[in-house]
Amino acid sequence: MPLFDAYVIVDWSAASVPTTGADSIWYAEYRREESRAVAGDPVNAATRAEATANIADRVACLAASGRRVLVGFDFPFGFPAGTARALGLAGVPWQATWRMLGHAIEDADDNTNNRFELAEDLNGRISGEPFPFWGHPPTQRRQGLAPGRLRDHRPGEPAERRLCEDRVRRAQPVWKLAYPGSVGSQALTGIPRVMEIRNDARIAGTSGVWPFETGLADDPGKAVVLAEVYPSLFGADPLDGLPKDAGQVTATARGLAALDDDGELRDLLAADSGLTEAERHAIETEEAWILGVGAGPGS
Repeated sequence: MPLFDAYVIVDWSAASVPTTGADSIWYAEYRREESRAVAGDPVNAATRAEATANIADRVACLAASGRRVLVGFDFPFGFPAGTARALGLAGVPWQATWRMLGHAIEDADDNTNNRFELAEDLNGRISGEPFPFWGHPPTQRRQGLAPGRLRDHRPGEPAERRLCEDRVRRAQPVWKLAYPGSVGSQALTGIPRVMEIRNDARIAGTSGVWPFETGLADDPGKAVVLAEVYPSLFGADPLDGLPKDAGQVTATARGLAALDDDGELRDLLAADSGLTEAERHAIETEEAWILGVGAGPGS
């Protein structure tokens, strides 16, 4: 039996103005209804506020109908081990980091946001120099951010790449804020929105963030599981008149459903069997993991 009944996949954007089309927010749904599968058309949202509200509504509706839902977002849910400590945060690292980002990010309904200013502040707290976050629009000059990667990461500092990114070398590091593959900007603007959906009153009692709240396993007690995905692992459907982003969310939703049908998703939720106990602890408390590593053409 599949673990989930519905899959909602989100391709995020850190755009500073409302935008649609390529390089904006797209999401798609794949669900089972009795003996047939239903693939929803990809949906385009102009702002993060609009996307967050619409996704929360849809997930709550699916959960209320008795379906178990997997929701995937295409940006890092965590930072390399030691980041929370370097920031001076106390408590469970992922919780402290998510809470800090939720308070510090300013992300208005029109997509205006302070992600570069926030990254400058985080750099100051971590290293006192424009490191480890890097990248900004070429029209800007920022004292606390370098336009490119400043230097190598030194022993004792948070690493450049998370453990899961060592398995998927095409994945970009979370410190990268600008240029193609700027997942750092997506994480700074996206994590607080995932937390908003997670805490929506309609699903808060039955939702959980994988692997932070579920461990590296399936938690059948969670009717809604929110996870990090990497759509490049699954390719993109060719959709006439629509950008690659739209095809990626439909392909990823269908791909994860197929893995679930084949009984493989449970193993993917357990991550890599070769992980040490220390690595598993880092993943479950701070780094997170990309769901789907080990499956699909991009692995």
